[in-house]
Amino acid sequence: MKRLYQYFFRGLITALPLGLTVYFLYLFLTWAEKFAMWWIRPFIGEFYLPGLGLVLGIASIILLGFLISHRHVGKLLSLVELPFTNLPVIKSIYTSLKNFADYFSPHKDTPPQQVVTLKMPGNDLEMVGLITRQNLADLPKGFLQGDRVAVYLPMGYMIGGYTVFVPRDWLQPIDMSVEEAMRSSLFAWMATHNNVNSK
Repeated sequence: MKRLYQYFFRGLITALPLGLTVYFLYLFLTWAEKFAMWWIRPFIGEFYLPGLGLVLGIASIILLGFLISHRHVGKLLSLVELPFTNLPVIKSIYTSLKNFADYFSPHKDTPPQQVVTLKMPGNDLEMVGLITRQNLADLPKGFLQGDRVAVYLPMGYMIGGYTVFVPRDWLQPIDMSVEEAMRSSLFAWMATHNNVNSK
């Protein structure tokens, strides 16, 4: 009976990530199809092609990216953002999410993002983080001066994180991409490095 339980839990642990991924993908595709049909039904009538919602969703995202790459459309988008950047509670949520997304978006004028371990002198404890600011000179008065950087320390299961300001010599770079580090942090570093790289 004990071996049967072991087999059951091994099978469950193997099937659960795959099942949840397929389930959420199914929910997204179903929503995309319904939204696409609602949006274009007045133009195409009863015509239906499976996968049309997904194609339209991807095309819309690409088109949006193309449009906001132009200066004038970017100014128009800033007008659309006005309600989200002026209402008290919504402003905090929207700007936080936008800044977080901007951090992971590619910018030619910013240095590459870097994954590091943070280790305080005289302490063997290591924490994995992302350098989010290389220079603290433009921060308000009150921060300590010197060669210091801002490091974001993500918490497991994406329930939050901490930003700490530390001397640069407390950090050791890791040969790991930001995506791999965030994925490992999401599940509290329970997966092996080979499993992370294979995904």
